Amino acid sequence: MKVTLRQRRKGKRISLYLDYYENGNRKYEYLKLYLTPEPDKGSLTKAQKLENKKILQLAESIRAKRHLEIQNNIYGFENKEKKQGNFFVYLEQWIERRSESKGNLAVWNSTLKHLKAYYPSGISFERIDEEWVEGFKEYLDKKALSRSKRELSQNTKSAYFKKLLAVLRQAVKEKVIQYNPAIYVENFKEEDTHMEFLTLEEVRKLFSTDSKHPQLKNAFLFSCLTGLRWSDITKLQWSEIQYSESYGNFIRFKQKKTKGAETLPISEQAFELLGEKGEPTQKVFENINNVQRNYDLLKDWVGDAEIKKNITFHCARHSFATLQLTLGTDIYTVSKMLGHKNLKTTQIYAKVIDDKKKQAAYRINLNPNG
Repeated sequence: MKVTLRQRRKGKRISLYLDYYENGNRKYEYLKLYLTPEPDKGSLTKAQKLENKKILQLAESIRAKRHLEIQNNIYGFENKEKKQGNFFVYLEQWIERRSESKGNLAVWNSTLKHLKAYYPSGISFERIDEEWVEGFKEYLDKKALSRSKRELSQNTKSAYFKKLLAVLRQAVKEKVIQYNPAIYVENFKEEDTHMEFLTLEEVRKLFSTDSKHPQLKNAFLFSCLTGLRWSDITKLQWSEIQYSESYGNFIRFKQKKTKGAETLPISEQAFELLGEKGEPTQKVFENINNVQRNYDLLKDWVGDAEIKKNITFHCARHSFATLQLTLGTDIYTVSKMLGHKNLKTTQIYAKVIDDKKKQAAYRINLNPNG
């Protein structure tokens, strides 16, 4: 039984499809693969020709596989079974397999939540096409709201849509689907995020300014000196504060966000901020779990120090990273101290430093008129 690869002009693209007979009935199977046609004037670019060649090769491999399946009288049995399965069930299983990687598990779960809000009835793989993918992108852009009932930021939209693209690519790898319906759909363009941090002078101002909550002050400054996340500081126990002849004072702990085990040396000044040693299971910084109260106290303390910036607790970690790079610590060491698994995550701080250098270069003006 012959399977023929055919082409049909569809708008500004050429659609590829298979033509064959199954059980005496003629079938047309559109591959959702498209070629760029020759323009009326001129010719295709080298890149376009190469892309067309790759697409034709992919289409031909699908044609050959389909021909073999029909010959062996097993056409579509396994693939149909998979394609008719619920996409959301597949995604839930995919998330479950990644549950040990806590770093972005919340983003995966949020993506699933928004997909279900977009298409609450559920959908099978065989019904997912480019239009459905575009629809989810539009949903994120126009309708989706955060837990606080606000519109999603541009970067949050990008993060959620990126997860959908990733799981569709994985489905192709696992041969659940033969082509990626999102291959021609572009993700949202991410925006540069503004990263607020404190200068060394500002950290010193906070150090010399009293706070209504001394433990909160010490915890924030401890983060500035160590780069520890606020989530790790709030759970820090005295058993995790250790000492050795080679390391001096150090913390041995497991990161709450990534679950990675870390050993972090700390300076004498950081150690002094810990206060009097307590029982092994006792928290080092107590009474700092009231988020709203902490935010108000932090805001007041920063204001009393006459610092005109919108400072959050995470700014302490940002400040540690930028100060280390500014003072000459190499980026690889800073990455390790922050507990980053990927150096690219740390490079955003290097970009901040570069921007500051650029601003500084333009501060000296030899023109007397300004």
